[in-house]
Amino acid sequence: MKRLVTSLALAASLTAFSATGVLAAGAPSNGPSNEDLLKSASNTEAVLTYGMGPQAQRFSPLTDLNADTVKKLVPVWSFSFGGEKQRGQESQPIVYDGTIYVTGSYSRLYAVDARTGQKKWEYNHRLPDGIMPCCDVVNRGAAIYKDKIYFTTLDARLVALNRETGKVVWNKKLQDYKEGYSNTAAPMIVDGKIITGNSGGEFGVVGMVEARDAETGELVWQRPTIEGNMGTLNGKDSTVTGKTNASWPGDMYKTGGGATWLGGTYDPETKSLFFGTGNPAPWNSHLRPGDNLYTSSTLAINPDNGEIKWHYQTTPHDGWDFDGVNELVSFDLKKDGKVIKAGGKADRNGFFYVIDRSTGKLINATPFVTKITWAKGIDIETGRPIYVDENRPGAPGEGGGDAKGKSVFSAPAFLGAKNWMPMAYNPQTELFYVPANEWGMDIWNEPITYKKGAAYLGAGFTIKPLYDDYIGALRAVDPKTGKIVWEYKNPAPLWGGVLTTAGNLVFTGTPEGFLKAFDAKSGQEVWKFQTGSGVVGSPVTWKMDGEQYVAVVSGWGGAVPLWGGDVAKLVKDINQGGSLWVFKLPKA
Repeated sequence: MKRLVTSLALAASLTAFSATGVLAAGAPSNGPSNEDLLKSASNTEAVLTYGMGPQAQRFSPLTDLNADTVKKLVPVWSFSFGGEKQRGQESQPIVYDGTIYVTGSYSRLYAVDARTGQKKWEYNHRLPDGIMPCCDVVNRGAAIYKDKIYFTTLDARLVALNRETGKVVWNKKLQDYKEGYSNTAAPMIVDGKIITGNSGGEFGVVGMVEARDAETGELVWQRPTIEGNMGTLNGKDSTVTGKTNASWPGDMYKTGGGATWLGGTYDPETKSLFFGTGNPAPWNSHLRPGDNLYTSSTLAINPDNGEIKWHYQTTPHDGWDFDGVNELVSFDLKKDGKVIKAGGKADRNGFFYVIDRSTGKLINATPFVTKITWAKGIDIETGRPIYVDENRPGAPGEGGGDAKGKSVFSAPAFLGAKNWMPMAYNPQTELFYVPANEWGMDIWNEPITYKKGAAYLGAGFTIKPLYDDYIGALRAVDPKTGKIVWEYKNPAPLWGGVLTTAGNLVFTGTPEGFLKAFDAKSGQEVWKFQTGSGVVGSPVTWKMDGEQYVAVVSGWGGAVPLWGGDVAKLVKDINQGGSLWVFKLPKA
């Protein structure tokens, strides 16, 4: 018996390696290291990070798939998330060692064999009654590091699982879900620390960024994003964010919003975390005079201690729910014979910003949608918006009593010229590919008082499409000039992420159920596939067994059907779903 066991073990170890000597699917390994994650943008045989690299360019150097060969791209399998939990599948898959790790709505995580679509394990987080997610029960993805896979949950917890077995290693409480906190973003790993943001700005929480030891889950530092709140480092008070009462009246900084609900990016060159911050609370701006730092901003944060290096506020004193959470994507800006370490950001407020990522200084800001009513433009010298004062919703009670304030029509709508859905940058075309939406809203302010765990808006609204023939628009933006090089118009809002490749392709999904591919230079549609439900996830690509693969999650949901007003009525018949689709370009 002992000899038989030994022989079986030897056979298993031999089959763990392919003919080329590369570790094959199912083979034991230590898992991705810090160095692997830093180099993940150039790794064509895995997808190790949310954003396909710490800088989140969502660019693949693979060229097998191109504008000519993409017509041969075929589905190889589809994996159903099962059950009745169909809503809002906004995840981006992680791919490593022959396994795809993908999150689903209602805080679920799956490990699936990348070759066959067979489930290896499933983790269903037990959610308590009373969770308060603002904008559907979504989860946007996981993080992988060494032998663990991590994700956050709707009851504001961070869970680490063994990536091979799915067994829970540790489960840490981040915040109190009863106060309105939740978590939906994919975590990221930097220097052995797992970095997370939080959700819940509509409930008057305090936005924050946290770093925890990736092995133990113990808190290393915490940085509140609302000026006046105290940060921590190694279990002790560190520094106050900004200066107390400098831009917030009274105690309002204690319930100021500014949630970091989309997560962040990391730039190894400047050693900076970049986190966008959400709307101030309440929406009613007349209750909180001042810039309300650091809401609707991008923060550059030192990953070692959580200190803020610089900030850039896109919408000071926001009165339209223009969250500034949109990702800052690092890239090299080639302009006037110089190369500038820059960052690109397509903000919810309708402007595309190019920022010096070393200093936070504004380089350029241009519209990427056709109609912006709240501001005439951005002053390049000061970096501040040139407001249209009459287009701010009026203060309640101006007409006497508790009457609602003056209603205004504003564009973009509060769901944003670009919401959560991540854009992509192609260093070969030197273009950003931005999923935009063209809509406006009637918005007015109402009286509001803070109550723990209750919605803290102080505003009413109705979203309306601007045009009869389209709402969504995928746009190729030149960051040097702000010029829109090409666009694809879509009848329904675009709500999914974007992928671009060295094969001159751009992939994104539509609510109508299609995964589509476009020529990256011309914008010509070159391929599409119907997945059966709206695509609001982010596609990825990698190479396995000598063939290029593409994967995307399908399942309609998110904020549009919940908050979309007249737009929600237009998309009410889109089927829900919950599945992972995998495609490949077969060998010739």
